[in-house]
Formats: sequence, C-alpha cells, structure tokens
Amino acid sequence: MTRIFPQYPARVVFASVLVIAAILFACGKVSARTLAEVKSLGALSMCANDDALPYASNKNPELPGFQIEIGRAIAEGLGVPLNVEWILARRRANVVNCDMMLDVVNDPEVHEGKFKLSHPYQRSGLVLGLGKGAEPISDYKELKRGQKIGVMVGSFASMILGKAGKSTSPYAFQSDMIEELVKGDLYGAAASSSSLSYYILQHPDAGLTLVNGFDNEPQLTWEVSVGLRKSDQAMVDAVNKVLDKLLEDGSIARIYAKYGLEQRLR
Repeated sequence: MTRIFPQYPARVVFASVLVIAAILFACGKVSARTLAEVKSLGALSMCANDDALPYASNKNPELPGFQIEIGRAIAEGLGVPLNVEWILARRRANVVNCDMMLDVVNDPEVHEGKFKLSHPYQRSGLVLGLGKGAEPISDYKELKRGQKIGVMVGSFASMILGKAGKSTSPYAFQSDMIEELVKGDLYGAAASSSSLSYYILQHPDAGLTLVNGFDNEPQLTWEVSVGLRKSDQAMVDAVNKVLDKLLEDGSIARIYAKYGLEQRLR
C-alpha cells in the first residue's frame, strides 16, 4: 500500500487505493441532493469505478459488483431507481452529480463538510492471505521467523509487520504480490480483504487461505458506511432505515457472498 496521502490515517490511504479517494476528489465540488430533492427528481445517483470488480463494473450486467448491487438495494428501499455515474480514477470529473458513495471509511472527522455517514454496514481493510499448505493461524503475530509476507511498498502493513519482527517483501502492485503467493514464492500476503476474497472465489484451485489476521490493528482494518454528499439528516435517517433492513434480512450478506466476501461487522 503506497502512502499516497500521508496526512491521513492508514485506513483512508488504503481506501484511496481501492478507488474511493479518486472518486471523492472527482465529485467533491458538486452539490448533492436532500431526501426531498431525491424523491422529487425520482432517482438516486451514485459514483462508481467502471472497471473495478469486485467493487463495481459496467462490463457485465450480471456481475456489476457489490457496490452497485448494494446501491440498487438502497435506492429500491427509498422507492427510487439508482443512476450510476461511472468515474475513472485517472480522470477528473467535477461536473458529476453524485448523491451517494459506498465503502466510505466510517470516520466523521475525516469527512467533515463532505459527507454525512450512514451506520456502518461492513468491516473492510487488510487480511492475511496464506499460500497453499500454510499452517493455520488466526493472527499475524503467530507468523514464524522466515515466513516471508508480501506487503505494498511503504505501507502501514509493512511497518507493523516489520516492528513485529516478521519477514516481509515489498511490492508495487497487489496483483504481482498475489501472483507470487500462488507460485509459492511467498508464505503469505497482506492484501485487500475484498480483492483477495474475490480472487479466491475465482481461483479455488490456487489453494489460498484468507485469515482475518489484522483485526486487532486499527490502522489496517476499519468499518465502512454509505457517504451522502452534503445531504440532510432526513436522507441519513432514511438510508439507515433501509440499511438496517438489508442487514437484518441477510440481503447484504447474500450480495457479498456472490463475490466471495464475508459480511462482517466488528
């Protein structure tokens, strides 16, 4: 995980790697709508990356990504359709009018003046991916000397594992790190929970194991919420009501399962 924005906590930096920060920057100067305005216009808009599975994609209507499917469920709960504004991370698009963002780090201080946040609906961050034949563990502290773990260059995972005396190997790209893990050149990898879960679903024969080994490290795991851009409390309350129902009836868990993810809170 490259420290692109060192002034923010690790959880915000990592979210940027997952496209969130780029989209927030792209949408930041545009006013969004209140609940009454959304109802009046008859649609809810959401920003998403057009090629970032398992998060979002417009390449396959049958597999749009969990952000899109959760966004649609929220819009349906509000009684309006969802309009998706596709934003490329490398392109600035400050004319796009997005009411809603998903997977926004649940930290009101970081987003003050930009977002109102819903209840958290998922725990995200880093997990420990272990290669085929690795010994079962539950925490990164159980790793033994010489068991090399792939980390992103300059990341907080690299710092934390290094301070704990664990052997690490730096990578510029997560895809390269996962490839080396599959080949057996690494014992494990500190990777995105969503990306690794989706990889394991797509490549069951790779023999990788996902371990929630960083749950006790607040810099590496965090809760995410729906971010409502400059909206009103009525909108927050309405979205929370829908989210509570979707969590209670298992809808969000089923959406995540479609992409190989476990729905987790705390």
